[in-house]
Amino acid sequence: MSGWLVIAGLGPGADGLVTPEVRAALAEATDVVGYIPYVARVAPRPGLTLHPSDNRVEIDRSRHALEMAADGRRVVVVSSGDPGVFAMASAVFEALEAGPPAWRDLEIRVLPGITAMLAAAARAGAPLGHDFCTLNLSDNLKPWALIEKRLRLAVEADFAMAFYNPRSKSRPDGFRRALDLLKTACGDARPVIFARAVSTPEEEIRVVPLPETTPEMADMRTLVIVGASTTRLIARQGAPIVYTPRSVPA
Repeated sequence: MSGWLVIAGLGPGADGLVTPEVRAALAEATDVVGYIPYVARVAPRPGLTLHPSDNRVEIDRSRHALEMAADGRRVVVVSSGDPGVFAMASAVFEALEAGPPAWRDLEIRVLPGITAMLAAAARAGAPLGHDFCTLNLSDNLKPWALIEKRLRLAVEADFAMAFYNPRSKSRPDGFRRALDLLKTACGDARPVIFARAVSTPEEEIRVVPLPETTPEMADMRTLVIVGASTTRLIARQGAPIVYTPRSVPA
C-alpha cells in the first residue's frame, strides 16, 4: 500500500513543544484527522485536507483515517500531548484490530509528544521525581468504582499521582469525591499542583495543600498532580518549587 498513517502528539499547547518529527509528518500529510480543537492547531495549506470531528467519536475517527490510508492517502491523526496517553493511539489500534485484515499491512507509526503531565511537572519543579502513577478521572469509559479502587491503591503505594480529565460540566461531582477520598486516605497536607492550560497564554499554576483543595480549582483544561508523602516544597519569592526526592529512607 502506498498510503501511511501517523498518530502524532501535538504537545500541551505551545508551538515550540511540537517535536520536529511531528512537524515533518504534518508537512508530508495529505489529510489530518482529529478532535476539532486539535485539528485547529494545524495550519491549512494547499494539498492538505483537515477532518475535524467532535469528541467521543474516536473509533469512527480512527476508521476514517485507516480507510483513507488504505486508499493511498498520507494521514496524520493528531492528539494533544502524547497520542499514547489517554489519546488516539489506542483508539486507532482498536479500530485496526476489528477492521479488515488488509489494514494490518499499512505503514503505521506513533510519534510521541510532550504530554500535559510532564509539562506541568516541569513548570512546578520535579513532583514526579520518584515513583508515580497517572489516572484518568473520567468515568465515561470505565466505572467510577474502578477509579476509586485505583486511587486508594495509589495512596497505599505512596505514589505521586497525575490526574487527567479531573472535572467537566457533565461530571461535576467525580473530582469532589476523589478529593474527599484523598483527604481521608492521605491525612496530611501534601502539595497539590493545579496546572491549567500549560504552555499557553492562559497558563495558571497553583500549589495548594491537600486539605485546602476544592473541586472548583480544576476543569477539563487542568492537569492535577498530587504529591507523595515524601514530596517537598521549597518556599521562595514567587512560586514555590515542588519536588519528590529520588530516594526513600529504608
